[in-house]
Amino acid sequence: MDWGTELWDQFEVLERHTQWGLDLLDRYVKFVKERTEVEQAYAKQLRSLVKKYMPKRPAKDDPESKFSQQQSFVQILQEVNDFAGQRELVAENLSVRVCLELAKYSQEMKQERKMHFQEGRRAQQQLESGFKQLENSKRKFERDCREAEKAAQTAERLDQDINATKADVEKAKQQAHLRSHMAEESKNEYAAQLQRFNRDQSHFYFSQMPQIFDKLQDMDERRATHLGAGYGLLSETELEVVPIIAKCLEGMKVAADAVNAKNDSQVLIELHKSGFARPGDVEFEDFSQPMNRVPSDSSLGTPSDGRPELRGTSRSRAKRWPFGKKNKPCPPPFSPLGGPLPSALPNGPPSPRSGLDPLAILSEISKSVKPRLASFRSLRGSRGTVVTEDFSHLPPEQQRKRLQQQLEERNRELQKEMDQREALKKMKDVYEKTPQMGDPASLEPRITETLNNIERLKLEVQKYEAWLAEAESRVLSNRGDTLGRHTRPPDPPASAPPDSSSNSNSGSQENKESSEEPPSEEGQDAPIYTEFDEEFEEEPASPIGHCVAIYHFEGSSEGTISMAEGEDLSLMEEDKGDGWTRVRRKQGGEGYVPTSYLRVMLN
Repeated sequence: MDWGTELWDQFEVLERHTQWGLDLLDRYVKFVKERTEVEQAYAKQLRSLVKKYMPKRPAKDDPESKFSQQQSFVQILQEVNDFAGQRELVAENLSVRVCLELAKYSQEMKQERKMHFQEGRRAQQQLESGFKQLENSKRKFERDCREAEKAAQTAERLDQDINATKADVEKAKQQAHLRSHMAEESKNEYAAQLQRFNRDQSHFYFSQMPQIFDKLQDMDERRATHLGAGYGLLSETELEVVPIIAKCLEGMKVAADAVNAKNDSQVLIELHKSGFARPGDVEFEDFSQPMNRVPSDSSLGTPSDGRPELRGTSRSRAKRWPFGKKNKPCPPPFSPLGGPLPSALPNGPPSPRSGLDPLAILSEISKSVKPRLASFRSLRGSRGTVVTEDFSHLPPEQQRKRLQQQLEERNRELQKEMDQREALKKMKDVYEKTPQMGDPASLEPRITETLNNIERLKLEVQKYEAWLAEAESRVLSNRGDTLGRHTRPPDPPASAPPDSSSNSNSGSQENKESSEEPPSEEGQDAPIYTEFDEEFEEEPASPIGHCVAIYHFEGSSEGTISMAEGEDLSLMEEDKGDGWTRVRRKQGGEGYVPTSYLRVMLN
C-alpha cells in the first residue's frame, strides 16, 4: 500500500503530515541540544566541586596526604573528576552525532519536500489551466449554438414575411449559414479540448500525482528511520561510557575499602613522634631539715671544707633534659617546682653564695620560686623556632627522620653524579679513539664540574651521617629512659633499625660526657628522674627469652639479620618502641628483625 494509490485525493493531508514529521525532527534536535547543555553544566559543576575540595598543597608537602583517609578522599575526588569527563564525552557525542547530523538531515528533508510539493502544485496548475480552457471552449460552443439558432429563426421569419425584400432574405440566410458554421467549429474545438483535458486529467491522477506522493512517502519513511536511529544514539552514547563510569564507581568503592584506621594511627605516630622521654615523678623537697641548725654529717650544713651542701643533688652522673639545645647557652636549671636550683654541686667548684648560711639559701630559693606543675604546654616548644641545617630545632625522632631523608637524597644525587662521571669518561675514551666524533677536550669542563659536585656531595653525606649518628644516639638514650619507667606499644619498622654500635656505646659516651664536663654545665640539663637509669643501661649478656619467626625476612640493610619462616631464635633485646627486636641465631650472628615478624616468649 502506498500513498499514490490510497491517498490520491489527500494532497493537503500529506502536506500537513510531512510538515509535522519535520517539526518533530527539529523538536528532537532541540531536545538533544538542551540535553547536551545540561550534561556540560553538570560536568562543569562537578569539576568545580572537585577543584574546591582537592588539596591545594602538593602531596610531598602535605603531611595529611599520608593518611589513608585523605588518600581515599583524594582518590574519590579523582574518580568524580573522571566521571565528569565522561559526562562531557556524552555531551560531545550527542552534539556531534545527533544534533549536527539530524539538523543537517532535517535541512535536506525540507528541501526535498519543498521540491516534491512544488512539482505537485505545478501539475495541479496545469490541470486547472486545461480545465479552464475546456470551460472556455464549452461556453463558446454554447454561445455559438445559440447565435446560430437565433440567426436561423431570423432567416426563416424573413423568408415567410411577404413585406421583406429578397435582399434582406438572402442576407439573413447567409448570416444563419455563417452562425451555423461557427457553431460547428466551436463544437469541434470543444470536443478536442475535452479530449485533451481528459487525457491530462488521467495522467495527473493515475501517473503524475501518484509518483509525487510515492516520493513523499519514501522521504517521510527515510526521515522516520533516521529519527529512530537518532533515538537509538541517545542510549548508545550513554552505553558507551557505562563501562568507564562503572570503573569510576568501582574506584570509589576501592578507595572506601582502603581506609585503614590502624595504619592512620601509626602514620600519626610516625609524623609527630618526638622521641622525648616522659618526665619523671616530682621529688619531695623537705624544707624542714634546714630548721635543725646543729651541724652533723647527716644534715644540711657546711662540710669540713667550708662549702654548703644540698641534699638530693649529689648525682655523680647527670642526663640531659630532652628539651635542651646542645651548643647553645641555656638559662639556669629549674627545680621541679619551677625555680632555679643553686649552682653549687658537691663535686663542683664553689658557688658565689657558698659563704651564706644554708637556711638563708633555702629562704632565697623559696622566695624566688613560683610553684607550678609540668604541663603539655611546656613540651610544645616555641612557635618562632629558627630552622637549622641539622634540624636540631625538631624533636629527636623527627630530627632523625629528616636527617635520614636528607642523607638518602644526597646519596641519590651522589650516585647520579658518579654515573654521569662514568658516562663522561666513556664518552671521552670514544672521542680519543675516534676524533671525528668529537673533541675530548670539550668534555674537561663537565668532568671537572662533576668531580667538584661529587666532592661536595661526599662532604655533605659525611656531615649528615655524623648528625644522624648523634640523633640516633639521642633517640636510643631516650628509649632506654622511657622503657625503664613506662610501658608503651611497639611501633612498626617504618624507620631504619637502630645502630647496634651506637646503642652499645651510648651509655659509656654519656658517662664520659658527665665526667669530663663541669657540673655547672651539666646541672642545667639534668632531669630529676635519673635515679633508675642505671638499672636499664646494662645490656643483658644472655638471652632474655626465645622467639619463632612467623615470616621470612631478608636482612639487607645495615644492622639487620636474615631469618627463615619457622626458625627458632634467641631474644637478646626487646622492642624499644621502634618496631625492631634484636635476636641471635643458633648458627651465629646477631642483629635486628621486625617485631611484627616474631612470636616472642620471654623467660
